[in-house]
Amino acid sequence: MRILVTGAAGFIGSHFVRTMLDGGYPDFADARVTVLDKLTYAGNRDNLPASHPRLEFVEGDICDLDLLGELFPGHDAVVHMAAESHVDRSIEAAAEFVRTNVGGTQSVLEACLRAGVPRVVHVSTDEVYGSIATGSWTEDWPLQPNSPYAASKASSDLIARAYWRTHGLDVSITRCSNNYGPYQLPEKLIPLFVTNLLEGRTVPLYGDGGNVREWLHVDDHCRGIQLVLARGRAGEVYNIGGGNEYTNLEMTEHLLRLCGADRSMVRPVADRKGHDLRYSIDETKIRDELGYAPRIPFERGLAETVAWYRDNPGWWKAALRSERAA
Repeated sequence: MRILVTGAAGFIGSHFVRTMLDGGYPDFADARVTVLDKLTYAGNRDNLPASHPRLEFVEGDICDLDLLGELFPGHDAVVHMAAESHVDRSIEAAAEFVRTNVGGTQSVLEACLRAGVPRVVHVSTDEVYGSIATGSWTEDWPLQPNSPYAASKASSDLIARAYWRTHGLDVSITRCSNNYGPYQLPEKLIPLFVTNLLEGRTVPLYGDGGNVREWLHVDDHCRGIQLVLARGRAGEVYNIGGGNEYTNLEMTEHLLRLCGADRSMVRPVADRKGHDLRYSIDETKIRDELGYAPRIPFERGLAETVAWYRDNPGWWKAALRSERAA
């Protein structure tokens, strides 16, 4: 079996590929994996096992349909993870998000169609739903994105659905809550706060810290993706959640404690434009249909994540330099 994963030099994709190559997904224990990644600031070749005999790495752009046309034939499945994903960057420069997330997804789906790829999973986000005051989103909730990033992902989801409905492409969509874990870039809340605190710098907390997010360990997310890849239905959306809801202030307090810091290290900053108040997804569908359940308790997963950043300063300091140069 041959699996191609786009964007797999990044945080979530590299975890998915490492786990697959290590035999962590029995359905794909002997799969050969092709990784396609543009290696922007968010991609790091060192996140992947360079010499693994079942791994092929290709540097390239998902918007390059000619490249995709050469690369995709012969693969049994494509897992599409490549995306621009930082909300703040999308507010300042939306065009690249539209180009990559919308145009790039269309190119990937078109290449899959032309090459006859029999199975596709498009990886998305709960941010396409917008903000929810009470309750939790099911998969049939209306899409009401509130940032250019979320709007670009919502658009890509609709393009994926159209390729299923119009062309019969066997594509499923996953939407996850906020991920955390090792190898995440320090532009995101948890690694940003942890690396700042480890260097004795303050952490920037938006507004009053009352925005609520649901947190999911990257390993649980990737297992959910694997289940959808193996047994998900064509044209269907599957929410993948962790069930751990915390305000940003509560998360900050967790991180202060784990890093041995106090509230004096918190620096309030002006709230983000269009900042969604609360995210919460209902993952009943993937639990009932595919047997999904998160395995990593939040307290343990967060403590292990902080420990990983503490033990790997070389990785995140290099990532910071790459991010600042972007």
